[in-house]
Amino acid sequence: MAIPLAFLLVLTSLGQQPKPRLDLTSGLTFIVLQVDAQSTSTSQKMKSVFYVSTKYGFRFLLPESWNGYSIIIGKWEGGDGRTYQPGETIPPPVTGPLITIRHPLWKEDDPRQDIPIMIITKAQWRLMEGGKLIVSAAPFPPSELGQNMKYVFGLPPRFTIAAITGSEEVGELIQHHPLRPLHVN
Repeated sequence: MAIPLAFLLVLTSLGQQPKPRLDLTSGLTFIVLQVDAQSTSTSQKMKSVFYVSTKYGFRFLLPESWNGYSIIIGKWEGGDGRTYQPGETIPPPVTGPLITIRHPLWKEDDPRQDIPIMIITKAQWRLMEGGKLIVSAAPFPPSELGQNMKYVFGLPPRFTIAAITGSEEVGELIQHHPLRPLHVN
């Protein structure tokens, strides 16, 4: 998985090194990055930190309490939703990047709500909207966080379905439209 050089340089300057982590439940390898972002004043009352993806062209604003968040790079998968008979050829799954922002207080024995961001091409998004690309058992597609000229950024269906610490905070954060598209080439 390629990580933008500018992002790695920022991490290196903060003394951080990417740590590969194998998720044994899915067989996917993730890169987990811990980020100590500089706070920026968006108003006198509220300070925020942010995650910037120059590769996909977006910025995600977070409350100051998320300073030190981790980034997990993975992938989402989907298919056409058909039921295949024995002997029929099943097409390979459609995939795309999944960037997950993890709260700095998240622990294995005390997890908190993550913020998963699906990176979806415009063609994939049209298929999802038309019900021809299914990415979950939910009867609806991902919800749109925003888009730029190349990508649609989506939240997986039912991503806050679990009663987990921080799910209300993340739900409220999403209501304030924290994703800001950036220009990409």
